[in-house]
Amino acid sequence: MSAQGFIPPHGNYRELLSYQKSEVIYDITFRFCHKYLSKGDRTVDQMIQAARSGKQNIAEGSKASGTSKETELKLTNVARASLEELLDDYEDFLRVRDFKRWDKNSKEALYIRKLGSESPQTYETYRTYIETRAPEVIANIAICLIHQANYLLDQQIRRLEKDFLAQGGLRERMTRARLNARNKPPPPPP
Repeated sequence: MSAQGFIPPHGNYRELLSYQKSEVIYDITFRFCHKYLSKGDRTVDQMIQAARSGKQNIAEGSKASGTSKETELKLTNVARASLEELLDDYEDFLRVRDFKRWDKNSKEALYIRKLGSESPQTYETYRTYIETRAPEVIANIAICLIHQANYLLDQQIRRLEKDFLAQGGLRERMTRARLNARNKPPPPPP
């Protein structure tokens, strides 16, 4: 437990690679949907909301983590589920149009994975490709990024589980802090 108290530092979600990738996915999806899907198509709202949910739930979970590991874990899992839904939408886009989906070991997918290792991750990393390529390519880029974000979120969820088992939740930290304060020897008389 820190000298600052029983609420650990929290909320630094912008530093999380999972958040950075999710933000890029949202930016790509927003542009993709408005450019390549029909206005009024319910899929536009669904995809944008799934991308937004991925990003926002990471942020919200991170901010809640100081007082509720349960909420952090739930919201991180919601982010993961939202990105999985978005993945299905991009795969549907390719399938129903008879577009090719990249094999995970294709030279294109490997190139996007290499770009994905740069830090920090921002839309600028991919802007040239998103703004100059065909929708088939953009959808495949988004799929690659979603797989990367999902992998990171899976790792994050496992880490949250491990941390909870090792450190407990807020009530346990509060009890330990109270017991430590109670068992502290009184200061010597002046």
